[in-house]
Order: sequence, then C-alpha cells, then structure tokens
Amino acid sequence: MSGENVTHTELAIVGAGTAGYAAGIRAGQLGLDVTLIEAGAFGGTCLNFGCIPSKALIHATDVAHEASHAEEMGVYADPEVNFAEMVEWKDGIVDTLTGAVEKLNKANGVNVIEGTATFEDEHSLAVDLADGETESYEFDNALVATGSRPIEVPGFEFDGEYILSSKHALALEELPEELIVVGAGYIGMELSMVFAKLGVDVTVIEMLDAMLPGYDRDLISPVEDQAEALGIEFAFGEAASDWSEDGDGLVLETETEDGEVTAYEADKAIVAVGREPVTDSANLEALGIDFDDHGFVETDDQGRTTTDHVFAGGDVIGEPLLAHAGTAEGLVAVEAIAGEDASMADRAIPAAVFTDPEIAMVGLSAAEAEDAGHNTRIGEFPFRSSGRALTTGHQDGFVRIIGDADDGRVLGARIVGPKASELIAELGLAVETGATIEEVAETVHTHPTLAESTMEAAENALGQAIHTLNR
Repeated sequence: MSGENVTHTELAIVGAGTAGYAAGIRAGQLGLDVTLIEAGAFGGTCLNFGCIPSKALIHATDVAHEASHAEEMGVYADPEVNFAEMVEWKDGIVDTLTGAVEKLNKANGVNVIEGTATFEDEHSLAVDLADGETESYEFDNALVATGSRPIEVPGFEFDGEYILSSKHALALEELPEELIVVGAGYIGMELSMVFAKLGVDVTVIEMLDAMLPGYDRDLISPVEDQAEALGIEFAFGEAASDWSEDGDGLVLETETEDGEVTAYEADKAIVAVGREPVTDSANLEALGIDFDDHGFVETDDQGRTTTDHVFAGGDVIGEPLLAHAGTAEGLVAVEAIAGEDASMADRAIPAAVFTDPEIAMVGLSAAEAEDAGHNTRIGEFPFRSSGRALTTGHQDGFVRIIGDADDGRVLGARIVGPKASELIAELGLAVETGATIEEVAETVHTHPTLAESTMEAAENALGQAIHTLNR
C-alpha cells in the first residue's frame, strides 16, 4: 500500500477492549505514535457487556436481597425492585466508564479511530468508517486485540428474544418469570444467582456432573448451598439438544448420555457455555500469523506472534480469558515493542467468580503444587471464626494458603467467602514477589477486617493461629 492518502503509524492496535485500550495508553506514555481502531464500543466486552454491567447488577440485587433477609439483625424489609431503573443505573455506569476510556486514550496522544479494520498485508490495513469513507494505514507494528464472543451451540443461535447470550441477558428490559440457563460455569452461575435473587424461577442445565467445572469441590460447596437456598434447580448430566417456541415462551429439551430426553418450559433461555476468539472480522490471515487448534492466536510470553512485528493480547490469544490478564498482556506487548524487558512468563494471574459467596484463586492449588514436586505447607482459616465476617452476616467459606514447606514461599491461595475477589490481591502479591508464609503471618493486619483471615491462614500454616485450631 502506498500513496499520499496513506497514514503511517508506529503501532496499529485493532480492538479497544481491556487489552487494546490499556496498550494504547501505555504506548502513548512510552512516546509511540499509536493508532487505536475500534468497530464497536470502547472498553470491549468486559466494560460494555460483561464484567462491569454484570457486577453492577450483582451488587444491586445483593442490596435488595440482603435487606429482605436480615431478620436476625432486627431488620425487616420487603424492597420493591424496579428492574428497568436498575438496568438504567447499570447502563449509566457503563456509559461513564466507556467515555472515560476513550478520553484517557486521547489524552495520552492516541489516535482513536471508530471503524472496522481489515488487514491487507503484514504492514497495512484499511478502516471502513461509519460515514462510508475508508482510511488506509501503514504500520511498523500491530497489536491484535479483537477479543472473544459467546459460543453459539448449534440449534441454539442467539435471537435475543428466546435464546439469549450473556450480553442479551444483561440488557433485558423486564424480568422473565421462568428462566433456563444452559451452562453452570462462572458466567452461568453468576447470572443464575442474579435472576434468582430477583424472584425469577431459574433452572440450570449442565452436561457435566457439577457446577463450576474445574474448581475444587470444597470451593464449590458453599455456592451450592446458597444456590439451593435461592431455589435454583439443577439438571446435571444433561445436554441441551433442541428447543421450540411455546406461546410466549419456549420448551427446551435435553438429553443424557443414555438418550433420556427431558423437556423444560421457560420464558427465555440463556446459553453460557464458553467463549470463542473473534478472528474472522479483520482478515488476520493477511498478517501471516498462526492459530492454535481452538482458533486462538498463538503468541510467546511477550505477546509476539509468528510474524515478528505483530503482537496479540486479551481473549483472542486464549486462556485465561480474563480482563485483567488481557490488560497485562496488552501492556507487556507494548513495552516489548518499545524495547523494554517485559514478559508474561511466571506472572501470578488471579481469578474470581462473583457468585454468592465469591470464589477467588491465584497460583497453585495444593494438588497442583504437590504434582509439581513441592513439599507443601497448607494453612486455612474459616470465616466462621472471623469476627468481621460474623458482623456482616456472611461467615461461610475459608481462606487457604499453599506454601513450599522447604523454603516457605507462598505458592498459591484459594478463597471462598465474602469479598474473596478483593482478598485474593494480597496473596497474588505474595506469589508474584516470592514472599514467604512467615512474612504474610508477620504482617500486622487491621482489626476487625476480613483481611485478617489471610494472616490467620498463614499463621495456621505455621502452627501459630490465634483464632482457630492449628493443623
């Protein structure tokens, strides 16, 4: 591509989700000439259709649910929930944050382009703008950050009326009376609990034999108890096989491995069975990059693809498919482009599930540590022994710390309970910096706080816990 109508940029970023917009800001800070191209809404899936709107609804429903279930505290209430106003409030938060993301990029000198990018070869791309015009760019380096989308099960294509993606579910204008959720992974379970707390009859269909596949059994158990208390029904070992309209709702059929068919009736069904990379929107093949067997872009620890000057980050490169991981990947890629010594190798990436109660983890589990050849030292502290947890009315769950018995290093942590998503950060820092269990135990924590449970778990590993029996 050549000619006077071609704009040159040092770095072209395609996709302004968490990986792309963070990379744009860092590139501007590092003095790179950067162009950020986004076809949809700035902030990507997380900010617009995932992390932020879902957590807004989770919090709002928790406010109403806790107010109506606080009799033991002497509080008697029956809140009236206006779902339309709740959604409007959620949308306002999203609008505020998406606008801020775009402004931050521009303030850092990023050339922000709204349009659809199509790579033409390894050093050029075209952008189709909303007004029908096309702009052409040549770039020295590129960052692919095109993200992911919900997987569509054959026969269950999303129509936004009967068969909903998580995006559709978060944009409903009124509550259904009955809801089917296909998939008991973290997205399915978070949404199931939101709608159950709002009074919707929820049935979860899962082809495996338990919710939250891949999570340790003792982490799942408190969530199962709460799901049962909320009246959520489960059908394990059943795969969604067919559906049909039925009046104003639908009938969804499932089938077991033995061929047993069961029919379920509901107003709507959310299908949340995973996510797939978006690699078909920008002609990525023109870049000469490689993809793995699942369609994700292959990269090294710096985000570099098999085409040396092309990088990728975020969901498009695969697991862990987490926004904060995508941000880190985008930052590392840009720093590598700028010649800095940056890498994602051995980074401690936490994960959280915003169910009730929350689950969070970082680093190795006890089993993983032992499989890796470590002699482990494990400490645990139950929230039922935490004064602060008792004062909140949420005492289910525990903090578990996993360390190396030989050198004392913190190898990982698992938490289930109140504010697990917040508490995991301290233990993520411990894993990242190679801190020891003793150092965590010796760090004085504020009283009374949930964070003390981390200290107590470390003390328990050393046989020195004050507020629980030592192992």
